[in-house]
Amino acid sequence: MPKKYIYLIITYIAMQLSGALALPFIKQIENPEMFSVGWSVATFALALIVSIYFLRDEVSDFFQSEQKQIGTIILWSVLGFILVFITQIVAVLIETFVFGIKPGSQNTMDLMNIARQAPIFIIIISVLGPILEELVFRKAIFGSLHKRMNFFFAALLSGVIFAAVHMDFSHLLTYTAIGMVFAFLYVETKRIIVPIIAHMAINTYAVIGQLSIDPEQIEEQLKQLEQLQLIIIGGY
Repeated sequence: MPKKYIYLIITYIAMQLSGALALPFIKQIENPEMFSVGWSVATFALALIVSIYFLRDEVSDFFQSEQKQIGTIILWSVLGFILVFITQIVAVLIETFVFGIKPGSQNTMDLMNIARQAPIFIIIISVLGPILEELVFRKAIFGSLHKRMNFFFAALLSGVIFAAVHMDFSHLLTYTAIGMVFAFLYVETKRIIVPIIAHMAINTYAVIGQLSIDPEQIEEQLKQLEQLQLIIIGGY
């Protein structure tokens, strides 16, 4: 693995663990929730700036290229969004009706609750997070693995790591499957910008969908899906 990718991964890990540095200050602040959100936005933004610095040669090559293939990028990004959307639905249905896993991601619900209280947090969900995750999990990790093994195993392994980082292990299948689709987009287009755009689009779609519905309605929909799950699995 090139050193710049190692630095990229280290930067991402440092960003994820940086919250520990804020703990001594939180107790002394009147509004710790808003401080935590501000800290997250700042550290994500800083991590992205540092990551782009490490990849500055590749970024420069893209913008200096006379064949950027903007039309192809847009087409594949739209296709990628559709593929991820379908994959997510299929994975959730398998989790729900085959493995009996309760519908609804706690990770997503927690993020949406934060976004409702502090809308600026949406920038992490829709922009900063997707860019960083694609640079780390697809470009650095998947890209390095794919040089040593075939696509399926490289995509599967990097997808599992991607899923584990989200700390929502009951929905490991969904996150892994989505990660594999992003890896497919990267391989097919040879441009990391495509899975980045698709990732940003699916996250933004989820944000709009979640925030446009009252939490009570979401809870009621999940309960109805759980009842349907019991009927199908239980056979009554």
